Amino acid sequence: MSGHSKWANIKHKKEKTDAQKGKIFTKLGREIAIAVKQGGPDPESNAKLADVIAKAKAANMPNDNIARSIKKAAGENTGESYEEVVYEGYGPGGVALIVEAATDNRNRTAGDIRHLFDKFGGNLGTTGCVSFMFDKKGVIVIEKTDGISEDDLMMTALDAGAEDFEAEDEYFEILTAPEDYLAVREALKKAGYEFAQSEIEMVPQTYTKLTDPDQIKFMEKLIESLEDLDDVQNVWHNW
Repeated sequence: MSGHSKWANIKHKKEKTDAQKGKIFTKLGREIAIAVKQGGPDPESNAKLADVIAKAKAANMPNDNIARSIKKAAGENTGESYEEVVYEGYGPGGVALIVEAATDNRNRTAGDIRHLFDKFGGNLGTTGCVSFMFDKKGVIVIEKTDGISEDDLMMTALDAGAEDFEAEDEYFEILTAPEDYLAVREALKKAGYEFAQSEIEMVPQTYTKLTDPDQIKFMEKLIESLEDLDDVQNVWHNW
């Protein structure tokens, strides 16, 4: 995928996030609940919760909302119990997809996701059928502006533990190992940098290019429809 295409996707995702903040915050609340359930309410000792908090802040979720979600999850006795489920499969033209969900009903979620794969020319597969094509990485994207020195940004990122630094036409991309993501993000934040995108992602090792207009249309519909499902947290793909 070219730099331009990736940047277009980032801007589209941000616009969509701005338009659907309530839904995004609800999904983040589920992620916080799962993280607290697995490792407790203290982000100092719960790395997963710290990751989700960083993601929530990057999505402009208010601190009060984050604190309420943690408090609710820590004392939760509402009968709701969310679990993480990962689905893998292929979209039109053999595009690999990983769908991460947080659900209180596996059967409902699996049925909804399978229906969308079938509807838009895809095929829901078994666990592990595409995940080997992806690497889990911390990904931080910073928009290029006149006030940013590429050399200074690169040195700050690498000194903090980043694995890789790339300068594209419209943005800088910084990759980290998952365990170094928070340290790198914090160092960049302290240095005054603002993030266009910042989270732990499943990064494709290779990409699949679609040229058929119908496959492109169905792929766009599949991604959009999956992201619109309440149970779906993230959709990763190698298109």
